[in-house]
Amino acid sequence: MKVYRIRIILDTLAEVFRDIEIHKEDNLEDLHNVINQSFGFDGGEMASFYLSDEEWNQGEEIVLFDVSDGLNNVKLMNETKIESVLDEKNTKMIYVYDFLSMWTFYVELADIIDPEEATDYPNLMFAQGQLPETPPEKKFEAEKLDDLDDFKDEFDDDFDNYNDDLGYDERWN
Repeated sequence: MKVYRIRIILDTLAEVFRDIEIHKEDNLEDLHNVINQSFGFDGGEMASFYLSDEEWNQGEEIVLFDVSDGLNNVKLMNETKIESVLDEKNTKMIYVYDFLSMWTFYVELADIIDPEEATDYPNLMFAQGQLPETPPEKKFEAEKLDDLDDFKDEFDDDFDNYNDDLGYDERWN
């Protein structure tokens, strides 16, 4: 039975990460619980893992609970073994905890080792940095901000001329 060494990095400018070891046969709910414990979350919020490519593009979602009422075919954490989504070729996932706050983490397989006899797994190997009081704000690429500014300018122009274009009369009533 092999053990995965995984680094979980908070999406922030500051270096906040945890290195954990977990059996590759454990499921994603086990990994979810270890992440919550190692960062100090109470574990009471919804969460999802997302498969990812080498550029950290968000892929298929694997959920903690199925809230689709059977309308969608969803993958569940407790039914998905870690080794089925992480291996030597697929080393990255994204983890989001608390969809209102959007705590976002990069999950990366760092190594595959043999278990040590004197070690209990899962195992928190190393902790760097403290979790901030509030989730880091998401930053957008400059290109997206420029597009947003262009849209805003276009919208403002249209809105400024709204009354003229439609012959709108504020005193209709």
